Amino acid sequence: MDPLSETVALLRPQAAISKPISGRGQWGVRYQAHDAPGFTIVLAGLAWLTLEGEAPIQIGEGDFILLPTTPALTLGSRPGVECIPVAPSNEAVRHGDQEGDADFVALGGSFAIDRINAPLLLQLLPRLIHIPASQGRSTRLGRFIDLLSEECVTDFPGRELIIERLLEALLVEALRWRRNGTSTMPPGLFGGLQEPAIARALHAMHGDVRVNWTVARLAGVAGMSRSSFSARFGELVGCAPIEYLARWRMAIAKAALARGMKSLDRIADEIGYESASAFSTAFRKRIGLPPGQFARGVA
Repeated sequence: MDPLSETVALLRPQAAISKPISGRGQWGVRYQAHDAPGFTIVLAGLAWLTLEGEAPIQIGEGDFILLPTTPALTLGSRPGVECIPVAPSNEAVRHGDQEGDADFVALGGSFAIDRINAPLLLQLLPRLIHIPASQGRSTRLGRFIDLLSEECVTDFPGRELIIERLLEALLVEALRWRRNGTSTMPPGLFGGLQEPAIARALHAMHGDVRVNWTVARLAGVAGMSRSSFSARFGELVGCAPIEYLARWRMAIAKAALARGMKSLDRIADEIGYESASAFSTAFRKRIGLPPGQFARGVA
């Protein structure tokens, strides 16, 4: 698999919790940060979304919002409206005036990911992906959104399995989406994949994580000088090349330890360590405890 597909596969997104969200009149709500990745599909009307520390953005009918991690945020009928604190719920919610047709209707949801590697991998993803209807509806992403919207409001047999698969596809499609006319991305895996030279190095590392990769060797794959490659990799991905490789190796190891189906020798061999002892030393240094203790803690 390519690096993005491997990342999503390691995150293992699972069945969604979805609910209608609606509002009428003047209303505003405030959510605390929470671990569950969230998404919102606006079905009708307009609202304003504000992530903590950032400027408000208007969201409207047909827009798709993906929050790989969900920071503290507010949602309301206008910027600056008074917001009341609310907690995430699995039930449909109606904000503002309770009578009459809603001005704003959305489908909100969250999905579970493998918590073992969530902190490590989610830092490689953008904080917010907002795809306006004008740029999403005419694409495959729009078709995924339509299918997910339909599935979430039905009670057909196999609903949760279909939602899980659609979420995986939607997550990959959303992560590789890029705003029309905009080439900039926040530092992270997807940012690195946008530049062919850096993408070649990322594909090489993911293609054979066992190789004793060096900056010089990766720079050769990228077709760049060592200094230029290191600087550009750090700028786009957000960390040094060998640091990225070490994080990815540990992510693979943690997933394998959590599943408990491989010996330390096999894990060490698969991620490029000469022995189980060398792997255990590196794991303890980076994670803070030996592999066996880690495996017992997540069993």
